[in-house]
Amino acid sequence: MSATLLLLAALPSALGLARPDSVGTLPALGWNSWNAYFCDVNETKLLSAANLIVSLGLKDAGYEYVNIDDCWSIKDRRDETTQQIIPDPNKFPNGIIGVASEIHNLGLKTGIYSSAGTKTCAGYPASIGYESIDAATFAGWGIDYLKYDNCYVPGNWSDASASGDNYDYSTSNTAERYRIMRDALVAQNRTILYSLCEWGQANVWTWGNETGNSWRTTGDITPDWDSVMSILNEQTFISNYTDFTGHNDPDMLEVGNGNLTLTETRSHFAMWALMKAPLIIGTDLDKLSQENLDILLNMYLLAFNQDPIYGAPAEPYKWGVNADQTYNRTNPAEFWSGASSNGTIVAMLNTLESTRTMRADFSEIPGLDADGQYKMMDTWTGESAGCVEGGLDAQVESHDTAVYLIQEDCEC
Repeated sequence: MSATLLLLAALPSALGLARPDSVGTLPALGWNSWNAYFCDVNETKLLSAANLIVSLGLKDAGYEYVNIDDCWSIKDRRDETTQQIIPDPNKFPNGIIGVASEIHNLGLKTGIYSSAGTKTCAGYPASIGYESIDAATFAGWGIDYLKYDNCYVPGNWSDASASGDNYDYSTSNTAERYRIMRDALVAQNRTILYSLCEWGQANVWTWGNETGNSWRTTGDITPDWDSVMSILNEQTFISNYTDFTGHNDPDMLEVGNGNLTLTETRSHFAMWALMKAPLIIGTDLDKLSQENLDILLNMYLLAFNQDPIYGAPAEPYKWGVNADQTYNRTNPAEFWSGASSNGTIVAMLNTLESTRTMRADFSEIPGLDADGQYKMMDTWTGESAGCVEGGLDAQVESHDTAVYLIQEDCEC
């Protein structure tokens, strides 16, 4: 086994893919081209996004990956001699290597896209059967991140039907397709973060942590409240698979997209950050409002997401509208908490259609004394709630999320 493929017992049910220089230890922060430009991607747009990541303060906040999604290559063929995928010279006149160099000069990292099938989702050349060639090509171009999709899977790679609840999905063809690219990436002299985009098939959370640094757990997100809540509901039941080196990926951020209101956008970002998901921005940064930028730059939520000491995500401690452990796509768990280097973070998500009073009750929050007195701070405003005894009542607007940082004991 390569020395760079270090398997750590990060979770009882999975091992972690640890990479040199701590790459992938924490959730990835960055930007992806797809939701902003779809197939209309080119060198100018990529470099514009990279420069905006710097000028808007996103780089200073920790966002570092500038990821090219689908449609970056010539569509109908590979190079006849090298078998490499050919960057579209009209879209990328300086090649991917030229774009990557410019992005690196800004102190950022470059990501690229392929699929574990015969074609990408948009019908461009993909990597099954060419894993070693493509991994070496990406490394030679200076790539730092690979998003690896799941389209056009050949029939001979289909999974057999699972037999019983104890079926070992790590033995599935899906798992093997993604392991082949993992091994090809690990064999390179360049460290490339590996993001599995296989839509939650074959219970990827049970084997993804030994294969990649993050793994998509659902189908594609859309920029609307129903989609955000549905995905959040699904994550609730698999949160224990996230820790250092491996992270459930509920898909890219929709901040700045669609018809999400400001309160819904706050909830979306807060919950993704607290679940320690990769935070990959997916919007046209030229059109990003200051309000949405402020959400993306929230220092307290980013600090929790990127905590170097505590790898576990926040988890629900009470469902709220429904009985605990209820699977509900409309009203998922509403009360969440998690430990961090800065204290306990508590989130109260209002899934209902009107403002309501929600209480952070210390007797219900793991790790707190029921009769304790604690300093509390509103992470949206940075304002102190003072020394609070027993719990705190908050007026939470419809579809908004109140998030508080509970710090050291105090005397009220």
